[in-house]
Amino acid sequence: MTGNRITYRTVDGIRVPGTWRHVFIRNVRHHLTDLFIYADGLVDCWGLVTLEEFEGKLRSGWVATELPEGAEASAFELATWKFGEPRTWLTPETLVAEIRDTIDQLNGRPDSTDRCLAAVDAFLADRTEEKRAAARDAYFAIPRTQRPYALGDMDRKDRPLQVPVAGPGGFAARRPDEEITQEVYDRALAYFEDRAKWRAEQRSRVPADGPVTPVAPAIHLCQSHPLEAPDDPGTEALLNEYPAPVEVDGVTYPTVTHAYWSLSAADPAVREAVARAGGTFEARSLAAGADRREGWEQARTAVMATLLRAKYTQHPHLARVLLSTDDATLVYDDIASGFWGDNGGRGRNWAGRLLELVRSELHAGRSSPR
Repeated sequence: MTGNRITYRTVDGIRVPGTWRHVFIRNVRHHLTDLFIYADGLVDCWGLVTLEEFEGKLRSGWVATELPEGAEASAFELATWKFGEPRTWLTPETLVAEIRDTIDQLNGRPDSTDRCLAAVDAFLADRTEEKRAAARDAYFAIPRTQRPYALGDMDRKDRPLQVPVAGPGGFAARRPDEEITQEVYDRALAYFEDRAKWRAEQRSRVPADGPVTPVAPAIHLCQSHPLEAPDDPGTEALLNEYPAPVEVDGVTYPTVTHAYWSLSAADPAVREAVARAGGTFEARSLAAGADRREGWEQARTAVMATLLRAKYTQHPHLARVLLSTDDATLVYDDIASGFWGDNGGRGRNWAGRLLELVRSELHAGRSSPR
């Protein structure tokens, strides 16, 4: 249920993850609003309460699961209307069950669907009536609105799940007048056998072009302003402030930082002064007080990519340092810029991302067919 609706609240400096969904509350008229659900079991629907307190709001009708014909409704600053032939799939019990599942999901615990599928697996491994009854109870513990999605099969929905928990001679939940034959039962069991094989193949499958996430651990590039190139700089050599001259369009700059700030300035005199600055801090300070060239915000990532390519093309020993990071995520700090720096997860880390791009280009150049 959480999907992409991710939020959080802060308690004593700790982030409590959460999600939200729409509900109606009844306060004279019906109001469409948001219900926030958090991993610690609290919910917020016009007030932060425990799940038990929220159930009280449901029983009182303040949180509405019934939508009467002709009732007035509104969405704040959006619209007002009256219900005409309203249909809702929710009951108070179903909504609470869905919220309990959401809390489990936010905590990475098995929810009612996971528990049902585990009970079905246990029955398929040991087909006793006791295990079947446990699987059947687990199936009906899934909120009714969520049962069709339990298998993740949008063609068959939960039909193959209903059959084994009812058994031959029983009746499926959605077809109470149709007795389950042995043939239908055998087909359902075959479905689960095929599903088990498919799931095993999926778990062992690796994407054809490589893993989804980096294999190498992330590397944190802490900000520093080295004045001289040490004999063994390590990953410090990957910083834009590292003293490695770069030549771009016939001009040689002491560092990538000098080049970046020089090229950002609109005034040629400022560009020259920045290029000749004694250090990277001075270069940045000189450029900071000058006008940027037109369209700089839109061009800056392309300019930086060009400068990084120049740096690692013109300094093969530094290219080897970059290549040695393999496929690690490069987390770049830049206290002065939330655009270039990651800065504890608050920035966009464009400097790190462009380094990863140039690294990939270097790898490609080494492995390209001749």
